[in-house]
Amino acid sequence: MLLVVADTGPIHYLVEIGHVGILPQLFQRIFIPSLVYDELRHPFAPASVRAWVDTSPKWLHILPVTPSDDPALERLDDGEKSALTLGMTLGADLILIDHRKGGAVALQKGFQITGTLGSAHTVRTAWSTGPRRCLNGLSARILTAARSCSTTF
Repeated sequence: MLLVVADTGPIHYLVEIGHVGILPQLFQRIFIPSLVYDELRHPFAPASVRAWVDTSPKWLHILPVTPSDDPALERLDDGEKSALTLGMTLGADLILIDHRKGGAVALQKGFQITGTLGSAHTVRTAWSTGPRRCLNGLSARILTAARSCSTTF
C-alpha cells in the first residue's frame, strides 16, 4: 500500500466535480496536513468542499505538521510546503499535488507525484481492464472547477 499525502488542489477539485470517491479506490488512505484541512474549510472555498471536509471520510487522515526551514520549499505556497513536509516526515511514496512548482520540488525530494488529472487517468486505465465506469466530461469539469477556484486563501 502506498503512503500518500495530498495538497489542497486535488481534493478540492475532485470534491467540486463529484469524483472524490476515486481517491480511496486508488489509495485506501490519504494523509493531509492540518493546514490543508484548514484551506479546504476556508470561507472562500466552495460550500461543497467545506461541507465534504467537515464530514471527512475515514480514509482521510489529518495530521499536524511542524513547519520546515528547508530552503527548497521557500518558493511554494503554505499548503504545498506543509504537504511536502508531512510527506518527508512520514516517508510518503506519493504526493497528490497540482501546481508545477510544488510538483517539481516533490520530484527533487524523491517523491512520486500525481494530481487531479493523473488520478482520473489512473482510474480510467484501471477500469479499462475491469468494470467500466463512465468518466466522460471529467476533464472538462476539472477545468471548470479550476477556473472558478479562488486563490485568495
